[in-house]
Amino acid sequence: MKTNTLLIGLILTLMATSCTDESPEITVFETSESGNKLTQVTEFKALENPTSITLDTSKEFQTISGFGGAFTESSAYLLNQLSKENRDKILKAYFAKEGARYSLARTHMNSCDFSLNNYSYTPVAGDKELVHFSVDEDKDDLIPMIKDAMAVSDDGFRLFASPWTAVPWMKDNNSWVGGKLLPEYYDTWALFFSKYVDAYKAEGIDIWGFTVENEPHGNGENWESMHYSPEEMTHFVQHFLGPKLEADGKGDVVILGYDQNREGLREWVDVMYKDEASSKYYDGTAVHWYESTYDYFPEELQYAHEKAPDKYLIQTEACIDAEVPVWQDDNWYWKKEATDWGYDWREASKKYLHPKYAPANRYARDIIGCLNNWVDGWVDWNMVLDTKGGPNWANNWCIAPVIVDTEKDEVYFTPLYYIMTHFSKFIRPDAKVIEAQNTDADLMVTAVKNPDGSIAVVVFNEGKTAKSFDLKLDGISKNISISPQAIQTITLSNPVL
Repeated sequence: MKTNTLLIGLILTLMATSCTDESPEITVFETSESGNKLTQVTEFKALENPTSITLDTSKEFQTISGFGGAFTESSAYLLNQLSKENRDKILKAYFAKEGARYSLARTHMNSCDFSLNNYSYTPVAGDKELVHFSVDEDKDDLIPMIKDAMAVSDDGFRLFASPWTAVPWMKDNNSWVGGKLLPEYYDTWALFFSKYVDAYKAEGIDIWGFTVENEPHGNGENWESMHYSPEEMTHFVQHFLGPKLEADGKGDVVILGYDQNREGLREWVDVMYKDEASSKYYDGTAVHWYESTYDYFPEELQYAHEKAPDKYLIQTEACIDAEVPVWQDDNWYWKKEATDWGYDWREASKKYLHPKYAPANRYARDIIGCLNNWVDGWVDWNMVLDTKGGPNWANNWCIAPVIVDTEKDEVYFTPLYYIMTHFSKFIRPDAKVIEAQNTDADLMVTAVKNPDGSIAVVVFNEGKTAKSFDLKLDGISKNISISPQAIQTITLSNPVL
């Protein structure tokens, strides 16, 4: 078969099984172990026995809410240690139209492990009316990072916030770590959320939503946390947080429940969406990926969707944890060298969920797996970390897509950044996931139709050999090949529908 050449900006004549007056303009971008970094691919190798990927735009699934990462104090502090040139470079890489175009972002309320120290907006003990509430702690680093991201984003982005814990004086153990919110402070804690919206609004930042609590099961008593059972969280949302936001004219602020690993989903959604009263103020469910390095738990995601088919199902945190970043070595991110917390610390019966697994593969596999199982948003953790995987007051080192050396004023865009961009840049808010029938079990595929009518198809080849497939849409067919250990985004503009 003759090698095909694709030129961006030109309308291609596709090999077709039926005549048509108009063909889609196709562009292919690839990131691969061999060195492509969101590189436009214009030549394809004709391989024997190609498989097929058939798109069906008439079969639509969930509506996309967005893709992005988290604004943390650690990331914001690091940006302020860089030259203006590199600071701007990173913000544009994440939020500008020519960059990743992040459309959904998270931040923390009060401190978290990726803060420089413990702090709260409510430091005065016994201040039930929160007269002394203040977000001044965020004004040096965090708020400027968010506002500068807003300034470079042409499309804007939705921002939601998560508390790791209330201040110790509101808790039954008087500690930053563990414990529960005292019932006498339920009203105060609901007021805290409302005041946070007002305080950030005064800084020019709109809060789109909240998760009620980051990791309500806790984190092994290692850093800021506050525990809820499903019943306790639902009681707080139903009788305190939801009514308070509604009474204060903030009823349109999204409330996401749970916000921890997917294995526990069934128990939580059964309580959250038990009846009309329990589910009234929940707008959706938030999940994390840390239960396994490779399993994205499709059955649990499907169960959560079926319990609340009209509500959000958003992946709100993910990172390669328990690892110090590898600097300027792209190959490492494609090799099965990384471990996570569960590799060393998981109980024997669950340790199989945590083998060594390539970081690049983990991101690509999880995002596609989520999109194919009703998840409508996918949010990474820290946007920027240093060469030690911090700063982090709890020494909880992790990897971010962008690593910086502040002493040398150097920036490293890891392969994880490019993999995130394969989704965030080309899959836009309010896109519809569509059916993509794939005959090759060794390829992972997902596809969406964007609001402007364009189609984005993401293909992941985790294998060590190149693959070839015929991309089919409404009677037209185009042969495309994908490199070993690679992810591609294929865009079709002006498609024949």
